[in-house]
Amino acid sequence: MLLLYWNSSLAPKNNFLVEEKKLKKKESIPNQIWLFFCSVKLTVYTLVLLATTSIIGTVVLQNGSPAQYVNLYGKGFYNLIKVLKLDDMYHAWWFLLLLLLLCLNIIVCSIERLSLTWKIIFPGKVTFNSDRFRKLKNRETFNSGKPFNTLASEFKAILSQKVGKVLYEETENGCVMYAEKGRWTRMGVYVVHASIILLVVGALIGGVFGFKANLQLDEGATADTIFTSKSRAPLKLPFSIQCNEFEVRFYDTGAPDEFRSNLTIIENGKASFTKDIRVNQPLRYKGINIFQSSYGTAAPDNAVFEVTDNTTQSNITKRLTVGEEIQLPGEAGVFKFEGVLPNFKFREHNLGQAFFGKVTLKGQEGFQIPLPTKFPTFDKMRKGQFTFVVKEFDQRYYTGLQVTKDPGIWYVYAGFILMILGCWITFFVSHQSYFIELERSDQNTTKVLVSGKSNRNSYGMMLKIKKFVTILKDK
Repeated sequence: MLLLYWNSSLAPKNNFLVEEKKLKKKESIPNQIWLFFCSVKLTVYTLVLLATTSIIGTVVLQNGSPAQYVNLYGKGFYNLIKVLKLDDMYHAWWFLLLLLLLCLNIIVCSIERLSLTWKIIFPGKVTFNSDRFRKLKNRETFNSGKPFNTLASEFKAILSQKVGKVLYEETENGCVMYAEKGRWTRMGVYVVHASIILLVVGALIGGVFGFKANLQLDEGATADTIFTSKSRAPLKLPFSIQCNEFEVRFYDTGAPDEFRSNLTIIENGKASFTKDIRVNQPLRYKGINIFQSSYGTAAPDNAVFEVTDNTTQSNITKRLTVGEEIQLPGEAGVFKFEGVLPNFKFREHNLGQAFFGKVTLKGQEGFQIPLPTKFPTFDKMRKGQFTFVVKEFDQRYYTGLQVTKDPGIWYVYAGFILMILGCWITFFVSHQSYFIELERSDQNTTKVLVSGKSNRNSYGMMLKIKKFVTILKDK
């Protein structure tokens, strides 16, 4: 008996579950896909995933070298970072896919709910329920001694002026008036949705079609190829960049005060324009931004060398360019200027910039000698037949440029503007309805009821009703 009762009590629930499963099976695949994308759960899960992975992208070093990752995290974890592209997470395919999923989810959710909102904003006929307004908490009543017709005319004019179009209806004991404003503000949430979509689209476009690269350019040099920051892959620009001049100023402490590059954009063999760039004052051309990011000393291509014969104390002085050679005193051999190294190490000490040359004496094999600029007498330690000194050279610099392109930036700017506008509409503007009822009484007075409602900020609406009643009483 007990078992029979238990089975009968569960039967309705089981039947309901069976019917629900049948309904799910009857749903077409497109409808199931649509329901999946308009799910609020999908929005929550996607946002949680984006937030979690963004934390990972903040903690894990981005765009570093393999050696940096191995030193910081070890070889095993570096392999995982490489597979999941955590070293450039915000451009990883799976992160961009999460952004695309969020974008689709927002679009489908907006379309799903837009039809109902559209009917509220643009109804075929505006109606109102008088009984509902009479029961609202936000209501005020007072009595007026003015004639009924005069009062109705004045209140109708005030309501029209302060709110909008007035709906007027006669009742048994008087009349009712209704007006509303701000139906369009229900679109505020969709403006926010549109702003998020623009932000996501801008990020996707920038991640796929944008780039960030570097260029090291000597004074007087021209280049049309840059190198991406992460992989150092070459990337050809649609124009050439020429560094006409680089200038750096220093504080008394030796720290750089300001550095400036004078750049010329060359297109189709002709100079388009010239501009000085500084830190935070980039050059922008055809959607490409050129920032001043660093500088350094460039290798001089010529210098004045003094060669002294230690036997006869005779010497010669001559300016040489890289690759040029001179005869040594007494035609004892030749000296060839081979180039410059920015950092020369001698016995584990960095001596800084150093010129290099090759000395070939008659009947002997050639040998290379370093000439550090900070130590002019360095070559004397060699105690050879000839001593070489760098007497003079023009110090040249190179400018370090960061070249970026983000074709999605304007979508991002538009998204931020829409976000501000949508939040202002959503939080500070509302759909407000005002109701006035005039009722004749036996004492030649008119009873006035004023009420109203708002789709948000009920307390603010109460204050507006009180203020509105004050205006009506003053009439």
